[in-house]
Amino acid sequence: MKNILMALFLLSSIVVFAQIPTGYYNSATGTGYTLKTQLHNIIKNHNDQGYSGLWTTYLTSDRDHQYENDDTVLDVYSENPTGVDPYNFTYPTNQCGAYSSEGGCYNREHTVPQSYFGTSVQPMYSDAHFVLPTDGKVNGWRDDHPYGLVASTSNPCNAGATNTPCYTMNGSKLGNNINSGYASGYSQKVFEPVNEFKGDIARNLLYFVTRYEDQLTGFYSSTTSEAKVMFDGTSDHSYSSTFINILLTWHIQDPVSTREIERNNAIYVRQNNRNPFIDHPEYVCMIWSSDCAPLNISSSIRETAFSIYPNPSNNHQINIQSDALSIDKIELINLNGQLIQSYLKPEMTNNGYELSDLPSGFYILKLTSNGQTISKKVIIN
Repeated sequence: MKNILMALFLLSSIVVFAQIPTGYYNSATGTGYTLKTQLHNIIKNHNDQGYSGLWTTYLTSDRDHQYENDDTVLDVYSENPTGVDPYNFTYPTNQCGAYSSEGGCYNREHTVPQSYFGTSVQPMYSDAHFVLPTDGKVNGWRDDHPYGLVASTSNPCNAGATNTPCYTMNGSKLGNNINSGYASGYSQKVFEPVNEFKGDIARNLLYFVTRYEDQLTGFYSSTTSEAKVMFDGTSDHSYSSTFINILLTWHIQDPVSTREIERNNAIYVRQNNRNPFIDHPEYVCMIWSSDCAPLNISSSIRETAFSIYPNPSNNHQINIQSDALSIDKIELINLNGQLIQSYLKPEMTNNGYELSDLPSGFYILKLTSNGQTISKKVIIN
């Protein structure tokens, strides 16, 4: 391959966390809701570290090692993935605390609001897989509104975010759901994170209905939370049609990132359970197959657009074949979330790309084409 810019580096500030234990998913052999229940049984007995224990978990699970790489709190409601952050939080100095505006302090955001499952109810109240460190003010604005799509707006949110639709300092938005396209079926107030973290939020919420599958009907029957509209009251399908479409679309459009891999590994060290949809993103459409079907081709790069072989590879080489799409970037990421190799604007030869001299290991191969991405697991022996 000619004229390839290859960056080989380790993210020196990343703590090396445990990877997926051998055999962890051996019992996940089914499809559909059978697979969902199998995953529930794998992850259901986690070690509850308590609500105050979240602060300790965040010390290793939510550091910025991917953007500025400055070890500050990685807050999905304030991180600017393409430029300078509007403000930063440091551990543990900026824990909330009182706040009056954005940038005051960070607290603990239940992406599935605690009003839905019951205030202070354990273990979900303290489950770091869906409770994130976020700006306190923005957390309050999000409240227990569901996630959704908000029309473009030129209004920064005022002190009370009463001037909806409006946007936060990193471009997250608060306003009425646009009720069209894949978000059809709901028109009330929602919160929309920036594109960089939509898949992250989706996989948080898909984890919730898998980990707490056996309690979902009880949550639904007893709650008055505004977030109830996201759910359908069942233990299998779990989400209403509008919101499963939103979550699955975000999952497809924003594949698993190095930040999520690092976070999943760090939480496993603390809780002894994992988010299966980060380890195996393909499980999502194996479970919600009928909901995924109309979304895959229109919302993301088709998996059939690229052929990756041999996989596993026994000669430290992988070939990527494509008859129609060119690749803008190729990234090889290990299971600790470390970027091992990056190829920018690789040159295509004979409708394909060749990656040589690859180190042995288990990796995620992330391909970017025309602003969209697809991720594949590869093994180099």
